[in-house]
Amino acid sequence: MQDDPSLPLADCGKATPKHPTASRSRPTDLYHRLKLWRVPLLMVFLFTGAVVGMYFQPPLLRTFFGMTGLEPGAGTGKPIAVPPLPPDAAPAPPPPSVTALGRLIPEGDVVRLAAPYGAGDARISRLLVRVGDKILEGQPIAELDSLQHYRTAVAAATANVAAKEAALDQARSAVSAALAEAKADRDRAASAANLARNEANRIGDLFSRGVATQATLDRAEAAAVQAARELDRAEAHLARQEGGESQPDVALAARQLDVARAELASAEGDLSRGQVFAPQAGRILALHVGVGERPGTDGIASLGTTERMEAELEVYQTDIERVAPEQDVTLSSAALAEPLTGKVTKIGLEVERQSILSANPAANTDARIIRVTVALDPDSSARASGLTGLEVTGRIETGRSQ
Repeated sequence: MQDDPSLPLADCGKATPKHPTASRSRPTDLYHRLKLWRVPLLMVFLFTGAVVGMYFQPPLLRTFFGMTGLEPGAGTGKPIAVPPLPPDAAPAPPPPSVTALGRLIPEGDVVRLAAPYGAGDARISRLLVRVGDKILEGQPIAELDSLQHYRTAVAAATANVAAKEAALDQARSAVSAALAEAKADRDRAASAANLARNEANRIGDLFSRGVATQATLDRAEAAAVQAARELDRAEAHLARQEGGESQPDVALAARQLDVARAELASAEGDLSRGQVFAPQAGRILALHVGVGERPGTDGIASLGTTERMEAELEVYQTDIERVAPEQDVTLSSAALAEPLTGKVTKIGLEVERQSILSANPAANTDARIIRVTVALDPDSSARASGLTGLEVTGRIETGRSQ
């Protein structure tokens, strides 16, 4: 067979044996046996590298963990080769003071005087005080334009009472006169009855002696009986007139007087609807309306006891457990030349939303607070008497209390 020039090998015409000869397979098996010893060596090398990496944690390994977000020992509940966490440090002691925002107020807070009950559409006709005036309890503050109407009603009720009193006096006089007249009628009837009875007895004596006739005796007896009946009628009429205050005319006049007096009391009560009075002593802090204006929701005036000033602080609910009565408080503000001092007197019982906000734009505007009242000492109260409503920063010394 000729060689095919297109084939890569020469074709000798003999088939190639499937299995290599013994001389060739023997070096190949030896080569594979010598190569197997690398496997355990590789395992020992990998194990040694893992141990070294977990123990020393070189920078390259840390960089790898940082890039992948993995953590050493995160895949098991009991990691090894991880440094133990340091023991929990003791909690830091709380600061010796609590800071809170607040405002200055008179003792008992500011009182807003509203229009009296039933004032309706009444308007201010006269203001009797000015801002800064010191007033007494019950002192009139303002008059409404409805006051004249109520005064007229009082005058009418007073006149009605006087008329009813006169009617009662008239009724009593009439009863007294009727009583005197009834007594006179009774006395006259008694005299007539006695005279008629004596005349009948005299005629009877004459009849027994035959001097008087039967007809004369009968007329005398009839006259005596008639006189006795008149006496009974007069005594009954006198008994009716002796009732005094229980006489119908007097009782009716007395009840009418009671009604008139009740109407007068009602009119005098309505008179207070035309005026505004101070419920307590203090100082006028502001006037919210003028003459001719109708009082609105702000009321007519604001007053307070500025002789004794207080501060109302809004303490965070997380700090309130450290606040106690009689703790010292220092109040500061840009408007004060020197800080004010005082003591905690009252701690509120209700958690509220914060109403006084800090100028810091990052401050919490939805905090929950408890109101704490601070009574200022006399010197601080005198300096703060003209600063009602001033926002202050209070520092409550929680480290000590007296």
